[in-house]
Amino acid sequence: MKKQTGFKLAILLIVAVFVLTANTALAAEKKILLKVPVCFATVLPGLGTTITWMADRLETASNGSLKMKVYEPGKLVAPFEILDSVSTGKINAGYSTAGYWAGKIPASPFFTAVPFGPEAGEYLAWLYYGNGMKLYQEMYDTHGYNVKVLVLGIIAPETSGWYKEPVKSIEEYKGLRIRFFGFGGDALAKLGASVSLIPGGEIFPALEKKAIDATEFSMPAIDERLGFSKIAKYNYYPGWHQQATVFELLINKDTWNSMSDHQKMVLEMTTRAATLDAFAMTEAIQAKVMKKNVDERGVTNMYWSDEMLEKFKAAWEMVAKEQSAKDPFFKKVNDDLNTFREEYKLWQTYGFLPRPEPPMQ
Repeated sequence: MKKQTGFKLAILLIVAVFVLTANTALAAEKKILLKVPVCFATVLPGLGTTITWMADRLETASNGSLKMKVYEPGKLVAPFEILDSVSTGKINAGYSTAGYWAGKIPASPFFTAVPFGPEAGEYLAWLYYGNGMKLYQEMYDTHGYNVKVLVLGIIAPETSGWYKEPVKSIEEYKGLRIRFFGFGGDALAKLGASVSLIPGGEIFPALEKKAIDATEFSMPAIDERLGFSKIAKYNYYPGWHQQATVFELLINKDTWNSMSDHQKMVLEMTTRAATLDAFAMTEAIQAKVMKKNVDERGVTNMYWSDEMLEKFKAAWEMVAKEQSAKDPFFKKVNDDLNTFREEYKLWQTYGFLPRPEPPMQ
């Protein structure tokens, strides 16, 4: 009986020491405030709301050692200056999407969206369980950016554009002034379009003032907030240029290296949780907006013909081939993603139901 009592006391002592040590370690953590400028207004579902979802939970998840303050676009730094500002330490974190850095890093859109590329599940598989995240960090490291990158958010297909008139042939892209993102924009430029990439908040004024003829931005429930349906009444699907879109949290690497293992783990887990929430939430809200666009706003939901999709794809393949010949890192990422997708295709072909027929026009 005395032996059992002694054993229990020993166990209690060990537990007490463990709890005391853990609490002491947490108490000793340096408290860090992440000041995070964003590229997207926080009212935009899945784009802006993802970072606020995380910010609302980070302090609790980290036992108070991490806090996050979010700044609307342009309030701390301009959206397209976030990467440079995080790298130099002007700010210690930022929320954006890698494709915005294409002018500095040609391969960067691979980590946002790829024309005719992976859907959300396949994309996350490549990022987390293929070489995606390794290449993502390598991209910033080898191009001289002092940042740690974490995926923070993914959404499913976007629409492929808002047009004032129906597009009757591929020739209509010649001279068309259009706001279009990433590799998809490069493909349209091959078809003769005049492509610009401007931040979301500047698109409606550009349409209204006729500085651009057409635009794409995101999913129907996100585009709704920007009012495109007031000017352009033809909304095209499918989003061939962005079957899924990935977003990023950039952290200054000196700030990241100063964190405890516990703080790093909290950031890794909360970014993954926010990514799942963004995907699920945005999937839940699109159909109602599409219906409302038709019933109340006079929008026609259009679906590209197979012929048009083949021409978009051919233009993208030309871009990929030319850029791979110019940029070794571009080729490295393109080859790796294609290798992953080729293997994935067996599961995709056998595991998923056939696609429904597109609607008749």
